[in-house]
Amino acid sequence: MSPTPSAPQEGVRTRGVARTSPGATCATPAGRTRWRRSAAPGLAALLSMGAYCLALAAHGGYPFGPRSRAVNDLGNQFVPFHARLWDLLHGTAHGDLFFNWGSGYGVPFLADFVTYLMNPFSVLVGVFPRALVDLPVFLVTLLSIGLGAALMTVLLGRLRPGPGGPRALLAVGYGLCAWVLNDGAADPMWMWGLVSLPLLGIAADWCLRRVRWVTGTLLVALAWAGNFYTAAMATLATGLVLAVRLLVDDGDDAAVAAPAGGRRRAAGRAAAMAAVGIALAAPVLTVTLKASRASQPPPPAVYGGRPPLLDQLAQLLPGGHGAVPAPNIFVGVPALLLVAAFPFVRAVPARVRIGWSLLAAGIGASLVWKPTILLWHGLALPNGSPYRAAFVLSGVLVMIAWLALAHRPRPRELAAGAGLVAVLLWCCRDRSAVSGPTWIVVAGGGAVVLAALLAPARLRARPLGRAAVTAVLVCATTLTAAYTAFAVAAARDGIPWFQPKLTLTEGALATRRGLAARDDWPRSRTDPGPHEFADNDPLLLGGEGGAYYSSYVPAATARTLHGLGAGWYIRGRHTLSFEDPVGRALMGVSSAQVQPVAGGPRGSYSVWRGPAAPLLTVRRGPLPGPGTGPDTVFARQERLLGARVYEVPRLVPGAGPPPERAPGGWVLPDRRQPTVPPGAVAPQAGGTVFTARCTPGGEALWYAPWFAGEVGGPGTTTQAVGRWDVTAGPLRRLGTVPADGTVPVRFAGEGRQYVPERAVGCLPPGRLAAALRALEGPVRLTAGGHGLVARLRPGAAGTAVLALPAVSGWGCSVDGGPVRAPGTFGGLMTVPLEPGAARLSCAYTPPGLAAGVAVSGAGVLAVGAVAKVGAVRRRRPRPTPPGRPNSAFHQDL
Repeated sequence: MSPTPSAPQEGVRTRGVARTSPGATCATPAGRTRWRRSAAPGLAALLSMGAYCLALAAHGGYPFGPRSRAVNDLGNQFVPFHARLWDLLHGTAHGDLFFNWGSGYGVPFLADFVTYLMNPFSVLVGVFPRALVDLPVFLVTLLSIGLGAALMTVLLGRLRPGPGGPRALLAVGYGLCAWVLNDGAADPMWMWGLVSLPLLGIAADWCLRRVRWVTGTLLVALAWAGNFYTAAMATLATGLVLAVRLLVDDGDDAAVAAPAGGRRRAAGRAAAMAAVGIALAAPVLTVTLKASRASQPPPPAVYGGRPPLLDQLAQLLPGGHGAVPAPNIFVGVPALLLVAAFPFVRAVPARVRIGWSLLAAGIGASLVWKPTILLWHGLALPNGSPYRAAFVLSGVLVMIAWLALAHRPRPRELAAGAGLVAVLLWCCRDRSAVSGPTWIVVAGGGAVVLAALLAPARLRARPLGRAAVTAVLVCATTLTAAYTAFAVAAARDGIPWFQPKLTLTEGALATRRGLAARDDWPRSRTDPGPHEFADNDPLLLGGEGGAYYSSYVPAATARTLHGLGAGWYIRGRHTLSFEDPVGRALMGVSSAQVQPVAGGPRGSYSVWRGPAAPLLTVRRGPLPGPGTGPDTVFARQERLLGARVYEVPRLVPGAGPPPERAPGGWVLPDRRQPTVPPGAVAPQAGGTVFTARCTPGGEALWYAPWFAGEVGGPGTTTQAVGRWDVTAGPLRRLGTVPADGTVPVRFAGEGRQYVPERAVGCLPPGRLAAALRALEGPVRLTAGGHGLVARLRPGAAGTAVLALPAVSGWGCSVDGGPVRAPGTFGGLMTVPLEPGAARLSCAYTPPGLAAGVAVSGAGVLAVGAVAKVGAVRRRRPRPTPPGRPNSAFHQDL
């Protein structure tokens, strides 16, 4: 792995003059040169992808074994979103890039697309059958690892000339760094950040050399379009690397070697390149910014403070998975050894060692300090891991490792680095991130790598000896990387919330076939139901349900559905479908999956069918106001339905511990048992029993959205998991009203919990069906990609009410008139109708798209202008400066 003497490589531009290696001639075939240039990046890609696949195979992970990879958000969001992309590519989706008719009873989609599906490898989903969507999602991760390692190999050569093989081996550590194994592998869109960092580094290097400004700008645009979130982190890190290169250059950078002002020009070119490149990707930013501002706010994120220093340093050691949250930064054994040796390599100028060391230390400190955590994450503290930017430090560590190796460290310098690693390993031996695999990888693998690096020069001078040393390094690097990936995967198996989702199992596929057979869109909706396969079942299985889990759930959607009795998680960032007959009817749901089939295979569910309102109803005359009675979920549903269908009695305390009176309801006494773990709900036979009076034979329902515990009624017992403002339970069935008209309902929970006085509503037989028959629907309704057209029955003035949450971006026109923003009624979209109105058309345009396209157009003009100026300059003869040979390359744009 020791580089050859540092004679300049062919084509490396130094101090503005093109140099060639000794003996190189212009007769070298171009094909051979291209092959040599691509061999090292290709080797890095193959080794990193091979090591990752080897680890998965040993672990029994998909696609090499039975264990699903669909853990956490990979199963709940990214597999379903890729299934939606498959539908879009094959023309089978209800909706298009602008709007998704299937989730949340109709939600915007473009922000989801550019956030979750813009990794260029995601398009591979269209090549495979939909039932195998997990495979292309895996390939997104795998190919991003390979491309990131390949580009890092190229970038290392730009930092300092040197042979490709050692650069490739160090890049393997970057491709399988701790961030990839712990954070990125389960988030396919984030994996583009692994590509963006070296991509932007190459573009910055061109700024230093004052070449390829246009191409570099396109690389910036590609990084930001692929995933703007990680691209912002990579851009900030690249700017810091560029600053260090400008300040501590050791003579290899053309910008610094140029006359006075070279540094300023290089920095200016980089700033302009970044600005124009980001402008080219502006629609990604403007659309997501608007969608984020309109989205339901997440639960407040709280930073628990920086982890202990030893826990942070332990993350440098490969092979473990720490229980203490800390930035995941290890980059493999060879890079670890060389980073430790870097301060001792005297061939590296002192200012370079100091500058790069301070850069790594500064980034490491910034990852655990709240103000700079906010800076790395776009001024918003993330929910979940606050260390999502850790991959940039991994990249910087690999760059430092290459700078050490490229200067041919001496044996005593490598020995000093090995000693430092040994001290680190010993000091961190009690940290949770250091386990048995860590000792095997660091001590065992490190000894092998060190021995290969210290191989005598006379052994490396012989072809067989050199081949043996190379083989040892390749095997050690690949096997330690694979074992590290295996160890991390095995450690995560013990995390309870890291259990995989069902995704597209046989049960899920059978459910999808059943939904397709019942599909009646847009006459009615078919709801995929109980949110058991993934948190985005409509995207995964089809249908048009209420489940929707995304960072861009519109606040209007979340609040509307919650106000009408649907449940939610994560403070409304994950909405659920309605479980009551009136809520389903209001949203036009004619069939829905419900509870699992007793004794059936996992993933099999029974089907509920019932009457439903048309997706568009016409209300003649003025819409009803909020009324004078209590503002309950039952009253809100009746107002939208336009008819009284519920009986809503007051609850009367009965048996059990007496509750305390509270405004609008009751507070149950605290029955927490010392033996019950905090946060757990113990099933109890007791609890407080209330009674209510309703018409016999009707259907009783209950609604206490923030209650956690058991709720029992006539013939049913339900486990509620409500938690104030974060988890809201839905309006649910309690049972059939007994013949005596007395409905008993038992609430048994832990702690002092609130039960509304009117938590029970009864639906007498026939009332809902009669109310639905009285509604006026359209003559014909068609719903296209992001619009709908309805032919109406001419009549008196009134209002068209659509079973669609009113989100910003819609524009509607009546009988070809002017396009106007619709109104709202109970949170649903409304359009006023003049007497005799016969045609209604509505279309959705993502907010922010027009502004983004305008900015992007300005960026295209800027790139075109620069390209034109560069072409003119290249055609114009330029005088040779005094004292400079004619063969000097000109500094083009």
